[in-house]
Amino acid sequence: MTETTPQKRGRKIAMTPGERDVFLAEERTCRVATTAADGPHLTALWFVWDGLSLWLYSITGSKRWADLTADPRVAVLIDAGRDYDELRGVELRGLVEVVGEVPRTGEPHPDLKVPEGLFSRKYTGSDTLPHDHRHAWLRLTPEKITSWDFRKLAAAR
Repeated sequence: MTETTPQKRGRKIAMTPGERDVFLAEERTCRVATTAADGPHLTALWFVWDGLSLWLYSITGSKRWADLTADPRVAVLIDAGRDYDELRGVELRGLVEVVGEVPRTGEPHPDLKVPEGLFSRKYTGSDTLPHDHRHAWLRLTPEKITSWDFRKLAAAR
């Protein structure tokens, strides 16, 4: 794992690592920004965070998958809040890597035991992830994490 670049701006409203981990466990949808020959591409996707890496379970026939296998640079945004003083979020940047077989058939893979358990419990309420032979795993071990929690603004003043 590469060491994460420290956040410089907005430190007063940055989430602590513990706050960030809780936030990423609770939120369900991220936005994945990829780069393609025809420009940026942005899609919504379910994810899990294991404390070190963000795991994306992507359809292998998607433009997102094609973009990321051609150019693994990615930015991922998870955010929440409606009113200005409620806004909070996490942006993760780095390179993704494919983990496991493509598409995923359920062959045992030691690196996938934790993310598949987290994903299955988060989205299906089960301990077993069904494999549809259309998805595969991408792991983002971020080089940079930026977070903010505007609920901290009042305390920062």
